[in-house]
Amino acid sequence: MTYKRTAHIISHTHWDREWYLPYEKHHVLLVKLVDTLLHTLETDPDFKSFYLDGQTIILEDYLQVRPDNRERLERYIKEGRIVIGPWYILQDAFLTSSEANIRNLQIGHQDASRYGTIAKVGYFPDTFGNIGQAPQMMRQAGIDNAVFGRGVKPTGFNNTVADSEYESSFSELIWEGPDGSRVLGILFANWYSNGNEVPADEASAKEYWERKLADAEKYAATGQLLFMNGCDHQPIQRDLPDALEMARKLYPDTEFVHSNFEDYLASVNESMTRELSVVKGELRSQRTDGWSTLVNTASARVYLKQMNQLGQAMLERVAEPLAAFAYSLGHEYPHHLFTYAWKTLMQNHPHDSICGCSVDEVHREMVTRFDKSRHVAEAIIDESKQVVADAVDTSVFEQYGEAAVPFVVYNTTGWSRSGVVSIELDIERIYFRDGHSLETMNQMMYAVDVTGRTLVDSNGSAVAHTMADLGLHFGYELPDDKFRQPYMARRVKLTFEAKDVAALGLAAYGFVRKAAAVQEQASASLAAGTHALENEWLRVDINNDGSFQLTDKRNGQVYSDLGVYENTGDIGNEYMYKQPNGEQALTTKGLPARIRLIEDTPYRASFEIIHEWAIPASAEPYFEVEKQEAVYFPERKSQRTETTVPLVIRTEIALSRDGKGLEWKSSFNNQAKDHRVRVLFPTDLAATYHHADSIFEVVRRDNEPAPEWSNPSNAQHQQAFVDVSHGQAGLTVANLGLNEYEVLRDGRQSIAVTLLRAVAELGDWGVFPTPEAQCLGEQQFSLTILPHNGDGAASGAYAGAYQFQAPWTVSQTGVHSGKLAPAGALFQWEGSSMAFTSLKVNEQSGDYMARWFNMNASTAELKLSGAAYATVDEAYKSDVLEQAGESLTVQADGGEQSYVQVPVGPCEIVTIAVKH
Repeated sequence: MTYKRTAHIISHTHWDREWYLPYEKHHVLLVKLVDTLLHTLETDPDFKSFYLDGQTIILEDYLQVRPDNRERLERYIKEGRIVIGPWYILQDAFLTSSEANIRNLQIGHQDASRYGTIAKVGYFPDTFGNIGQAPQMMRQAGIDNAVFGRGVKPTGFNNTVADSEYESSFSELIWEGPDGSRVLGILFANWYSNGNEVPADEASAKEYWERKLADAEKYAATGQLLFMNGCDHQPIQRDLPDALEMARKLYPDTEFVHSNFEDYLASVNESMTRELSVVKGELRSQRTDGWSTLVNTASARVYLKQMNQLGQAMLERVAEPLAAFAYSLGHEYPHHLFTYAWKTLMQNHPHDSICGCSVDEVHREMVTRFDKSRHVAEAIIDESKQVVADAVDTSVFEQYGEAAVPFVVYNTTGWSRSGVVSIELDIERIYFRDGHSLETMNQMMYAVDVTGRTLVDSNGSAVAHTMADLGLHFGYELPDDKFRQPYMARRVKLTFEAKDVAALGLAAYGFVRKAAAVQEQASASLAAGTHALENEWLRVDINNDGSFQLTDKRNGQVYSDLGVYENTGDIGNEYMYKQPNGEQALTTKGLPARIRLIEDTPYRASFEIIHEWAIPASAEPYFEVEKQEAVYFPERKSQRTETTVPLVIRTEIALSRDGKGLEWKSSFNNQAKDHRVRVLFPTDLAATYHHADSIFEVVRRDNEPAPEWSNPSNAQHQQAFVDVSHGQAGLTVANLGLNEYEVLRDGRQSIAVTLLRAVAELGDWGVFPTPEAQCLGEQQFSLTILPHNGDGAASGAYAGAYQFQAPWTVSQTGVHSGKLAPAGALFQWEGSSMAFTSLKVNEQSGDYMARWFNMNASTAELKLSGAAYATVDEAYKSDVLEQAGESLTVQADGGEQSYVQVPVGPCEIVTIAVKH
């Protein structure tokens, strides 16, 4: 029999691990659901299959409670009746780093492969917007499709051509990434619940399918119609086989199939005869009114985003490269610990978790997970850096006598780096095992003379620094073969500017007794007047209201009125910002500030700026009524109360001697509710678009939204930075965990970075109070402002923004010989438009894996070579799953290190494997 159309019914549940209920309450429901699923599969052979929401963590969560059911799960997965993968969790892609998105895909594949099958489905059912590089990531992972629910507006089959680049003629489309990669896109035009709760009785079934078939055909390009049988936390429909039998009886011209994604996608490809719309790049609901894009989840509970940024940086930007460094010396690479740390971190990455749009209990538990993951990363770092430090030849410091205290500074970023570094050093230790009384030990440590010393590099050159005597310190060692070894020490803190430490490299320093031949060079102060800072490249002049003027001395460009704070009311929710109707924003423009110089050293100077501000205490009382009545947030009428509370803002701006950017820090104790705080950086550049760091992409976005956009706010997502450039000038503002910005339509193209958004409810489908989302208490924020010549990539401004994400790493060591020179690197690379993202070791092959992406939409060249500590003898090109690809030709020039040279396509993600 030939059917005109086929209805593919895919059973699933969209499983938010935590959201409007705390994790464990959702967990209990999950156990019940999977128990029921296993029983149904055992007792009803007509219940064909169930898609387990694309995330393998569901298996972990279930087996944590029901380990006795592992064999049953494995059986049905291998039979294809339970379909798993390809992700570990369903993340919010914009709020998790590039490498976190890759680890999610890698670990999801690893976990699914243990059960024998991996669903090759690019599953993004409820991601709050979709990243532009998803097609390339999917293609590199062997996935030729993407199934998603947000970001594109379907226009329906009556249109042969979509109206814009963010609309599609059908629910099927071609999604193209910035590199040109294409996948078949399937949009849930009627959401991922359009086949939910299918009636089995005749009357209800007829009404149901009459409506549902028409809704699907309105958008579908073929007769292959998709019906998703499930929704959020939806229990399985056990009588679905009976319901489908009734549907077949009522509609004999339609084939009703209890289907799966593999069969459905194959059917769509086989049936496709119409030309599909090509939708390019990011899918962020650009052609909508802008009121329901959920973009302001980027600023809900900012403290979570800051903890996430630190957790990601400690793993991908510090622990992994340091562990690879130690691995090069024969030390075991701790794959198991990395997997555990990444999994723990990624348990905070689902969209309702990292977005900060859940009930308070959820986000309290997230803080603990962030700590747990970071503590594992720190343990890996501590062990790895000591392995490396012990292999560094520090014998150069022997000439300064027994009192010399060497230490090593590590640059784990992908570019040569200069910057201010601090380290705490034990000048002398005495161990409890030596048998002295505690009183004697303390006296001995107090008697240690910490004066008369200087800091030198491995060439013997003096390095300008400051020293703080930290006095007595208790510490301990945990040897691999002995009981713990406590000690008392005399400790000092050194702060100095490390210069030109090699990418993926290190430099050794010594804190030594001052020798006659060692003379510290006097340096002019970086404080240039009462309220000014200046180095070779930049000048900063602070105004009486605390705003400042930044002059780029390299091109003469001046940026004025930077650093003004803005405050508005917010009567929205954790998902979306809503300013009270008619409200004028408050700013610190013209508000006198207290300004004083707080640091003036040879390597850095800084000013403190204090604003004593008063802002409305909260929204007016009527707002409580609107929340209880679940008034849709754009329709709320509440204003702010006339009662005020103090907002005392402390800002610190600092300039280092070798710094190409201005360091900016801010802190305040938030005692107000229902409001938003931003900081503004006018660029006064005639730019109609800007760039922002996204996932493996420096994405171009228009300053002016689409005509349909009626929301007065046009906030956007960022990862490391946002940049406005025009002609020969540009301003890059880099952040630590401040994921929301807006380029204002104020005539000055001001970059507005959201520091805090304080709200009181979850929002979405019900009334869920979240008092802790008001974020009362102490808040801290960090930015770096990097002016440049108009090309953020070529000028190094973007590299500086990426380096800002990674802390320096330091470790004390002794005077000893070693196989590593006191300055050098593991690998070195060249490629002006390339951004380095990771160096790690592959668990299966044991090979080094280094990854970059091309920041530009033009071709490039990438050269990777050995350096002082390693060679490139054999290499191959890999992919995001780190599978072996084409071998690369290793070359050598004269006496130089061997190298490989790889052509790179526009916006391409490149992974190069080097054989260990």
